[in-house]
Amino acid sequence: MPEKPEKNTPTNPPDAPNGEEEIRIGVYSCYCGGNISDVIDVERLAESLKGQPGVVVSRTDMSMCSDAGQAMVEEDIRKYGLNRVVIGACKPSLHEGTFRGAVARAGLNPYLYEHVGIREQASWVHHDDPLGATEKAKRLMSAGIAKAFKLEPLEPIQLEAEQHTLVIGGGISGLQSALKIAETGLQVTLIEKSPFLGGRMSQLESVFPTGENARDLLHPVIDKVLAHPKISVHTRTELTAVKGYVGDFQIELTKTPRGVPEGLLALDAAIEACPEVVSDEFNYGLTERKAIYKAYADCRPADAAIDWANCTRCGACQKVEGGEGINLDPTPETIELKVGAVVVATGFSPYEPRQGEYGYGESSRVITLPQLIRYAGVHGLKDGLMWEGKPVRNIGFVHCVGSRHLEGVHEPQDDGVLNDYCSRVCCTATLHVADLLKKNLPDINVFDIFEDIRTYGRGHEEYYIEASDRMVTFLRFHGDEPPTVVKAPAGDEHPLQIHMKDYLTWGEELEVPLDLVVLAVGMMPNDVDDLVRLLKISKGNDRFLLEVHPKLQPVETAVPAVVLAGTAQGPMTIQESSAAAMAAAAKVSVLLGEGSVELEPFVARVDLERCTGSGACVEVCCYEDAISLETMLVDGKEVQRAVVNPANCAGCGVCVSACPNRALSVMGWTLDHYDAMVDAITADLPQLEVA
Repeated sequence: MPEKPEKNTPTNPPDAPNGEEEIRIGVYSCYCGGNISDVIDVERLAESLKGQPGVVVSRTDMSMCSDAGQAMVEEDIRKYGLNRVVIGACKPSLHEGTFRGAVARAGLNPYLYEHVGIREQASWVHHDDPLGATEKAKRLMSAGIAKAFKLEPLEPIQLEAEQHTLVIGGGISGLQSALKIAETGLQVTLIEKSPFLGGRMSQLESVFPTGENARDLLHPVIDKVLAHPKISVHTRTELTAVKGYVGDFQIELTKTPRGVPEGLLALDAAIEACPEVVSDEFNYGLTERKAIYKAYADCRPADAAIDWANCTRCGACQKVEGGEGINLDPTPETIELKVGAVVVATGFSPYEPRQGEYGYGESSRVITLPQLIRYAGVHGLKDGLMWEGKPVRNIGFVHCVGSRHLEGVHEPQDDGVLNDYCSRVCCTATLHVADLLKKNLPDINVFDIFEDIRTYGRGHEEYYIEASDRMVTFLRFHGDEPPTVVKAPAGDEHPLQIHMKDYLTWGEELEVPLDLVVLAVGMMPNDVDDLVRLLKISKGNDRFLLEVHPKLQPVETAVPAVVLAGTAQGPMTIQESSAAAMAAAAKVSVLLGEGSVELEPFVARVDLERCTGSGACVEVCCYEDAISLETMLVDGKEVQRAVVNPANCAGCGVCVSACPNRALSVMGWTLDHYDAMVDAITADLPQLEVA
C-alpha cells in the first residue's frame, strides 16, 4: 500500500470518471527561477490548493522541468499512488512533453496529466498586482484540478508508415537531406525543378570561411546522391498533387523530358548547330547560351537539356551526325508514388533590384554581387578586373540591397510586403569577395558602403579584419538615408559616383568616384505558392516557409511529416543550410525508421448515439478527409453518421462547435472538461489574504 501523506485525502467527488477509482491528484507549482515566484506567492498558492477535492499532495519547486523537479513528481506518483498530475508552470508548448515523459516513467498514463500555464497567464501579465496574480493562478490551477478529475487514459494513434521520403529541391540542402536519409536505409526520391543539380552553390567559386572551391565541395555530394542505390533522382520534375497524411502521402509528380539522351557523343555538334541564342541564367545574364545546353562544363547530371521555352523545334540539332537520338517532344510524364514524409528544400533567389535602384538597369556598370562572382568565375582575375574593355580601378560594394527595408523609405515588393528582414549572409559574402579582389589585385581601390556589418559566424570576423588590413575603405550610411548612384560629370576619370552621408565621419557628405558599383543583394524566398497550397504548409511574414518553433521544432512544419531544410525557411549560409538538412534528415529517419508513426490522441471522437448525421461537422471542417459521413447499420436501418479519420484530424474543435447534438468532442479536451473548468474558475473560493 502506498504511504499516506501528512494530510487526509479528500473524498472522491461523485461525478469523477471510473466511479470505483479513487482520484488521487498531485499538484505542483513552479517558481520558474523567479519568472513566476517574483510575482506570485507560490508557497501560498500551493497551500491554498491542498484542501481541494482529490488533492493528495501539493508541492513547489524552483524549477519543475529540472531533473530534480521531474524526479519529485515520479517519486510522489509511486509513493502516494497518484493517478492524476497537475503542474502549474510556463506555457504548455515548452514543457508539456517533458512532464508527460516524467509521468510515463513513473508508470502512469502520460495523458492523465494537466499542464497549467501560470507564467504567461498570471505572473507575466499581472506583474504589477502580485495578490491578483496569485488569486488568478489559484483559479487557473483549480480549473486544472477540476479537469484532472475528468481525464481518461489515452493512447497515441498508431499509423503504418511508408519508409520512403520525397525531397523537393536539388540544392545543397536537398542533396544532404536525401543522402543522410538514404544512409539510414530509407528510400528517397529527390526531385529538382531545373535540369541540373547543385542549386545556388554551383554558381559560387569559393565558400567562406574556408575559402575552398565551391564546386569541389559540391560535386562529391552530388555524385554520392546519384550513385546511392536508395535514391532516385528526377530533374525537371515538380510536385503536382498530394493526398494523404503522415506516413502515407500519395504523391503525383510531373516530369518534363530533358530531350537529350544520356551520353550523346554528338552533343558539342548539336549545341553548335542550334540557332537559338538566349541569355544564360547560370551567369545571371552576363553571357549567352544555346537552347540546347549544359549549365556549366562539369555540371551534374553531365548530360545536356533542351530549353523548351526557347526551342523552336527546328530540328537542327537532330540533323548533325549522331544527333538522331535527340527527342524534340516535350510532353511530360506523370509519376505516382507513396511516401511517408516530405522534405521541402526549395532554396532561395537573389534579390533582383528594381529599375533605377542604385542605378541598376540604368547603368551597365551597376551589377549585383552574384553577377560579379560569376563574371570573375568566367573571366578570372589574372589579368585584372576588366569591365566593358576598361580596367576597374575603383569598385564600390553597397550592402543591404533588398534587405532591412524601411517603410516610407523603400518600396514594397509586388505582393505589398517590405523586405524588412536581414539576409544575414550578404555581409560576409561581400567582405569575402572584397578580400579576394585585394589579394589578387592589390592596386584596386575597394569601397565598402554599409549600413551595419554582421559577420556573425565562426571565422567570419576575420574577413572584416583582413579587409581592414588590406586597406578596404569603409563608409557607413543610415538606413533612412541610403546612398545614391549617379553618372559622373562628362570628362570625369571614373564614370559613376556614389553620393552619401558617411556616419563614420559624423555625417560628412561624400562623393565616391567609381568604375563599378556592386550591389550586395539579399535573399528572397522562391515562389513556392503551389507547394504551400498542395502541402498545406505556411509562410512567415518574410514569405519564407514557417517552422513550428525556431528553437524547439526548428525544421518541422505544422503538417506532420512535412519538414524544411535550408534556405526554404530563411537566409542561411552553406554551413547552416547543411546543418538544417541534417536536422531534417534526422527528424524523418526517426519518424519513419520503425515503419510506423505515433500521433497525439487529441483528435475528434464521435458519439454515435448522439450523432444524427446532420453533416454540419463536415461542412465546417478545414482539413481534407478529416471527417466524413458514412452509411452504416443502426438497429437494422441504414443511417449516415460522422466518422473521423484520426490521421487527418488536427483536433481544432471546429466540428465540436458546429454539431447541434454535442455528438463530437476532442479527446483530452472534451465538453465535459470545459464545463468542469468553467465551474471551477467561477466557484466561490476562499480569498487569499494579504501577507
